[in-house]
Amino acid sequence: MFDICNSPVSLSTPAALDDWNGMIRAFLAHGTATPTHLGAVLTREPAFAMGHAARGLFSLMLGRAEMVDTAKEAAAAARRAKAAAPCSFREDAWTRALDHWLDGHPSKAVAAMEGVLNRHPEDTLSAKVSHAIRFILGDAAGMRRSIERVLGAHGPDHACRGYLLGCHAFALEETGDYAAAEAAGREGLLYAPDDSWGLHAVTHVYDMTARPDAGISLIETHTNAWDHCNNFRYHVWWHKALLHMDRGELDVALGLYDAQIRADKTDDYRDISNATSLLIRLELEGVDVGPRWEELADLAQKRTDDGCVVFADLHYMLALTGADRPEAQAAMTARFARDAAKSGEMPSRYADPGVAALAGLNAFAEGRYDAAFADLVAARPAMQSIGGSHAQRDVFERITIDAGLRAGRYEQTEAVIVDRLARRAGRADRFTTTRMARIEEARRIPAQ
Repeated sequence: MFDICNSPVSLSTPAALDDWNGMIRAFLAHGTATPTHLGAVLTREPAFAMGHAARGLFSLMLGRAEMVDTAKEAAAAARRAKAAAPCSFREDAWTRALDHWLDGHPSKAVAAMEGVLNRHPEDTLSAKVSHAIRFILGDAAGMRRSIERVLGAHGPDHACRGYLLGCHAFALEETGDYAAAEAAGREGLLYAPDDSWGLHAVTHVYDMTARPDAGISLIETHTNAWDHCNNFRYHVWWHKALLHMDRGELDVALGLYDAQIRADKTDDYRDISNATSLLIRLELEGVDVGPRWEELADLAQKRTDDGCVVFADLHYMLALTGADRPEAQAAMTARFARDAAKSGEMPSRYADPGVAALAGLNAFAEGRYDAAFADLVAARPAMQSIGGSHAQRDVFERITIDAGLRAGRYEQTEAVIVDRLARRAGRADRFTTTRMARIEEARRIPAQ
């Protein structure tokens, strides 16, 4: 049998294939039905190795320590299924990818997916998984290379063309090709109107090029692309809040926080990163966010030993510093030091930039702005490697810049602002103009 990715799949009934295809569509669209469809597949065909591998890989993408055991169980089930019956190269590669990631080598999991794409360039599912893991690793250039080498196999008649174009749009945006990203994302939505990833890629373009009106309009006129989503819809609301902030509508952004972004008090790290980064952005603009930090800190305090993703941990630290939880902050700092001393792909990210970035966030919260600026500047060159997007990591850029301003390091801070501006196609957003104005004002005031 072949699925909607025109790729071989070892399923024995049309009903199981329908469930599998439903899973693929839901996963590509970040839909809530993904686990439902996958569960139905495994209920019908419990010896389907690739289904178990998918469950394990999707669990690891959640970046939570307790999901590692789930992934290990899935890996064991996949190995048992492989031993019981022959499976295709594609399915074997998926089980190997899961084993590699569990062994601490997510880059080898990516390589396994790329091996599948060598044989099956039309396999959108494997392309999306490679894309997702590279996103976690901060490999924007790799995301772009991967998608572009299989674009030719996703012609107008391919069932998943729109979703691949959405991935291409995001990769183009993250590598600074904003015009091409906007075009690819817009085209993708014509093929896949429910592609929230593609919609959000175009929203990124409008964020990076300081066009908040266009971004808000896009989100408001394409609700069918994201209102069906799993918790990814909170991320779309987060983007809308950022765009309103760029228009100076801070009250609207805070209203979206309460009504949408934290409407459900989940402990998913992606939801917490949305919340913490928005609150600190608002505080940097002088907004009193009240007791909102407490709820986030209660959740983050339970995650000081997670150690799955540096990006997640730094956002947990924002919650802990926002609510002033010194014991939890100390525990997180100690754990970063332990992880940084280990060897491996993720520990290397804790060593650099993790340790310096964490120290900078602590120092900023304590009002030690000179130390905060020094630490955060030291972390800057490697921050891409923590994963996430330019828009998500921009919260650390903003803290760095405001630390420099508060420390009186105007020349060095201006250099950071200019570098940030260059990455945003030279288009100054509200944050850039207000911070450059502060520097100019400081220079006009005689030193006391």
